[in-house]
Amino acid sequence: MPDYLSETADGVILSLVVQPRSSKNQLAGCHDGALKVRLTAPPVDGAANKCCCAFLAKLLRVPLRDIEILSGVRSRHKRLLIHGLCQNDIIERLGAINDE
Repeated sequence: MPDYLSETADGVILSLVVQPRSSKNQLAGCHDGALKVRLTAPPVDGAANKCCCAFLAKLLRVPLRDIEILSGVRSRHKRLLIHGLCQNDIIERLGAINDE
C-alpha cells in the first residue's frame, strides 16, 4: 500500500501536500510519503481547503460530507479522513499513482 494511505476504523486517512495557485486542479504524484495535489484556489480564507475537499470528492466519487480534514487546515501538509471507502477503493479511483 502507498505511504500516503492508512486505514482506520472510521475510514482511510489520506496524507497530502497541497500546492495552491496552480494552473489547474490535478494530482502530481508522491512527495515525501504524501500525495501531492495541485489546486487553482489561493490559500486564503479556507478557499484551498474547500477546493481540495471538492476536488477529492469528485475524484473519489464520494459526497463532500464524507471528506474531513483531520489536520493541516492552515498548512500545505494535510491529513484527510475519507469515510465509506477502503484503501483499495481509493487507489483504484485515484488511478494508481505509483511513485512510492
